Amino acid sequence: MTTNDSARVSVLGLGAMGSALAAALVKAGHETTVWNRSVGKADGLVAQGAQAAATAGDAVRASRLVIACLLDHASVHEVLEPLSDELAGRTLINVTTTSPAQSRELAAWAAHAGVAYLDGGIMAVPHMIGRPGASILYSGSADVFDQCKPLLDLWGTSTYVGEDAGLASLYDLALLAGMYVMFAGFVHGAAMVAPAGVTAGEFAAMAAPWLTAMTGAFQGFATVIDGGDYTVEGQQSLEFSDLGDLLAASSDQGISTEVVAMVQRLIQRQIDAGHGEEGFARIIESIKQPG
Repeated sequence: MTTNDSARVSVLGLGAMGSALAAALVKAGHETTVWNRSVGKADGLVAQGAQAAATAGDAVRASRLVIACLLDHASVHEVLEPLSDELAGRTLINVTTTSPAQSRELAAWAAHAGVAYLDGGIMAVPHMIGRPGASILYSGSADVFDQCKPLLDLWGTSTYVGEDAGLASLYDLALLAGMYVMFAGFVHGAAMVAPAGVTAGEFAAMAAPWLTAMTGAFQGFATVIDGGDYTVEGQQSLEFSDLGDLLAASSDQGISTEVVAMVQRLIQRQIDAGHGEEGFARIIESIKQPG
């Protein structure tokens, strides 16, 4: 793909995220062709300088570089499979949310069709695109990543995680797992203090700096997990980490204990297996081997 080829881009899918990606390309001066199944979604982008394609085929033919930001894995196949001949020899960057297995399947389909393929996992919400804090993970063709990186960097920090096309999705979902469990812990805490007349805003003012400080422990946990020795001195033991008091206090406040009970089960399984004096990081063994 030449420099001129990369200056022309087609974006398929104009939901909130697809529109944000396309808008960043238009703003940077790329000749951007856009298509969406629903008529009218392209009007705002056309006003900014994009070209609207009547069909997905027209959009694909307009550029050597095609960005897919569609609803799901099935919609990628639905839109692109009929265009496999048109896509041959072109580059496809798929930032549709898919599972790792689906990303690998799409990469295999693209390879069979003669399409250079890069998969992306977007670690941002639409309004963050093109602003500090936006990050997108990529996996698949290293050549595509290297050639397109200046364009990709228009959206956010671009990080290549490997040739396995499923890795970007895997990292994406793993990071989201950490985020959602953390959010659930915050909401549990807010529910816990609410009967005492504490607002969620007041609790957030205390929780944000506390949780930020606690993320500093991640690297220590990682070192222990990677080393596989949960007996290293300096770790908080599983027995000390017992959450019985937290569960009791939650019940006393009249709220659900589901969030905390999940963690307690992971701890208790390792204690029951005779590892109570070992470090908290050992709960990863409970996660790796579901009961």
